[in-house]
Amino acid sequence: MNLKFKKPSKETQMAMSNVARGEDNQDYHSLAEEKLVKITNQSHAKLVNSGNSAILAAMNSIDGAILIPDQGAWNGFKQIAIFLKKDLITVKTDKGLIDLNELNESIISSSNDNVIDLDDENNKSALFLTSFAAYTAEQDLKAIYDFAHENNILVVEDASGAIGDYENRLANGNYSDIIIGSTGSPKIVNVEDGGFITTNDDGFFDKSKLLLKTNKASNITACGIYNELDFAKDNLKKTIESCSYLKEAIEYETSFNVFHKDKRGINVILETEDPKSLSYKLRQEFVLDSHGMITKCPNYNRLKEKAVALEIKNLDIECLNQDNLDEIIKTLKCFDNN
Repeated sequence: MNLKFKKPSKETQMAMSNVARGEDNQDYHSLAEEKLVKITNQSHAKLVNSGNSAILAAMNSIDGAILIPDQGAWNGFKQIAIFLKKDLITVKTDKGLIDLNELNESIISSSNDNVIDLDDENNKSALFLTSFAAYTAEQDLKAIYDFAHENNILVVEDASGAIGDYENRLANGNYSDIIIGSTGSPKIVNVEDGGFITTNDDGFFDKSKLLLKTNKASNITACGIYNELDFAKDNLKKTIESCSYLKEAIEYETSFNVFHKDKRGINVILETEDPKSLSYKLRQEFVLDSHGMITKCPNYNRLKEKAVALEIKNLDIECLNQDNLDEIIKTLKCFDNN
């Protein structure tokens, strides 16, 4: 298999090099931010130097409690909430997917304990989640957003893996109050570092002015984001299509159970009784320019199940061809013990 780790496009690399060498003195921050607000259907955007900086600035601007999924999200949510001394509420999920009944139970319980005030417009709590649970299953953002707003709770979507959604269901400001994301490698907008925040709230950035200034993205990164946004839709579409093909074929041709097999996603997670052994064997097969495409579970960022994740999102879309996908399936069949 000719598998390659995801890198910025050649056009993006050239544009960033021109800025780095001083051959292009254009300030790309406003250009990239203008492009971001169009893509996300929101009205304000800021570029930062990492995804965690985006989470930090967003969470710092929330006055109330922070709700997070019990798995399938990003461990930075919990770490940053603790750092900021926020009240933290963990919501039970269906293997990473937000369950509205469980969300309701968490809200009621937290309200009874006076952790959440459902009537205080100036002290709103916020649910932080990723567009794709564990990168493998699309969250129903519209339903979550409608339910959260009925309870005076904001929705903050980490769209690192979903920016440019061609279905307009994810990374869409109509279904999220705040959208944050990383543009480090390997991401859909793939610039090797950087991040962003978008929102429709005119005053949202006021509470984190110092953080946004301190953690502002470099102009090189801004140039990269500006250029790489043009490829986001195609990158995402190809990755989702490849994962859908793999999920279906693996279920049909092997005995592996695929988690969330009918959901859109950008990786594939296989259930296995021996994640350590299977992940080791697959790492020997899928050598990826010193970077990995295998994640062993249980893992909060993926699923708290005995499983192995195939990180198709880490691959350059040029190598997501039929031959390589079929070779991945063939390799899995070799390690299928049932």
